[in-house]
Amino acid sequence: MHQWLFPPSAVVFLLCLIPSLTTASPASFDQAKRLMPTVYRDFAETFYCGCAIAWTGGPAGRPDHQSCGYKVRKGTQLERAKRIEWEHVVAAHTFGQQRPCWRSGGRDNCSANDPLFRAMEADMHNLVPAVGEVNGDRSNFRFGVLPSTPYQHGQCPVKIDFQQRAIEPRPEIRGDIARINFYMYDHYGLKLSRQQQQLFLAWHREDPVSKWELTRNDRIARAMGRSNPYVTGLKQWHLSKGGVAATPEVAAAVKKQSVPTSIRGNRNSKVYHLPVGCPSYNAMKSINIVEFDSEQQAISAGYRKAGNCTQ
Repeated sequence: MHQWLFPPSAVVFLLCLIPSLTTASPASFDQAKRLMPTVYRDFAETFYCGCAIAWTGGPAGRPDHQSCGYKVRKGTQLERAKRIEWEHVVAAHTFGQQRPCWRSGGRDNCSANDPLFRAMEADMHNLVPAVGEVNGDRSNFRFGVLPSTPYQHGQCPVKIDFQQRAIEPRPEIRGDIARINFYMYDHYGLKLSRQQQQLFLAWHREDPVSKWELTRNDRIARAMGRSNPYVTGLKQWHLSKGGVAATPEVAAAVKKQSVPTSIRGNRNSKVYHLPVGCPSYNAMKSINIVEFDSEQQAISAGYRKAGNCTQ
């Protein structure tokens, strides 16, 4: 049985130190994984390879190898290649090693005894769906550029160098990776090497925030109670200073642009809510939300407007 590294009073104090942690946040990695398919419900593709995903219940899913030309690299990994796993973009080993609990028993000890590690492990902003074999091959390798390394998983455009312990992702997700790293290292006070900062700043510039990245951020924010400010534009990363908040003028512009426009229906009550004038718009659990482009679309699907809407 694991022993607590801190007395209960210290644990309460540590919880208070976790930045912006809300009661809405998943309490564990397992809870976070179960919420993630609702985020990817209409963007069901694996992160590194772009394979289509068939969700099979709970956090589980199956990648469609044929859709992306995926080939199993190693025969012993066949079963793992057939399933979706929720990959930590900033590896659990990476942020775990910066916690005292890791030196006393590794990940299991941290998950059991360190509230801050559990918060990092369950942070949905850091989770992406990956082919299980690719998740295993990536391990805790750093991100990098590997011009002479060939693809090793058929047509899946990810390069992994096991000797250099490095991974090069496809160009379409490099900015996503950069902004996830900025968020994790800033939000949890982690140390990021200057070399990795320089790489991520370049990727951030080369691969701007996409419409899907904004949608993903919005859905995770509903579940966790906070956004990734490097996706919304409320923060920018600077090499010498790390994360710097946007000016009030930029923050106001971002807020104006990020007002939601979709109609949200509750799949249980069959009631829909408008983004303006309906006080329960943000009160639904993310797993119950069905989004519509218009009121007519919601009505045609059998939904009725919430009785507490003022317009």
